[in-house]
Amino acid sequence: MVCVEPIRDKEKIDIVKRILKENGSRDYLLFLMGINSGLRISDILKLKVKDVKDKEYIELIEQKTNKYKRFPITNSFKYELEEYILGKLPNEYLFASQKGGKSISRIQAYRIICNACVNAGIKARIGTHTLRKTFGYHFYQENKDVALLQQIFNHSAPSVTLKYIGINQDIIDSRLNAFCL
Repeated sequence: MVCVEPIRDKEKIDIVKRILKENGSRDYLLFLMGINSGLRISDILKLKVKDVKDKEYIELIEQKTNKYKRFPITNSFKYELEEYILGKLPNEYLFASQKGGKSISRIQAYRIICNACVNAGIKARIGTHTLRKTFGYHFYQENKDVALLQQIFNHSAPSVTLKYIGINQDIIDSRLNAFCL
């Protein structure tokens, strides 16, 4: 199984945002939610308007772990979210399919993300999990708190978290590139 990577370059993230915003607010918001929450795509896609409307937090039971998860809707994300859900019905899926009545599929989410990343010139291995890893990578770079990130991701050890977000590989690459006999 090939592992996907985080988007490390913030300029590339901004390019992906612009591309997705041009395609429509649904795809743009999907990307924003993924990179700002660290949720798995399976949990993002099952959200409905009522899960976020007039809320300070999004609360859910993680599909993979069956554990309770709560995370704040940040001020920067809240504005985008409120604008997006304006006029939507409470039981409507947040990321509704154009076919009606259901959420977009994981495969469609994958296509949306991959196409935008390719168009942005991103060469890394990309998938829906890239959103979660991008959140983790940049959260770690900003805070350097692997224990907190480990808890957010529900990982068993800090080493698992560092490997997951690609920090271990970055360190290995850097040290090997500097090594010379």
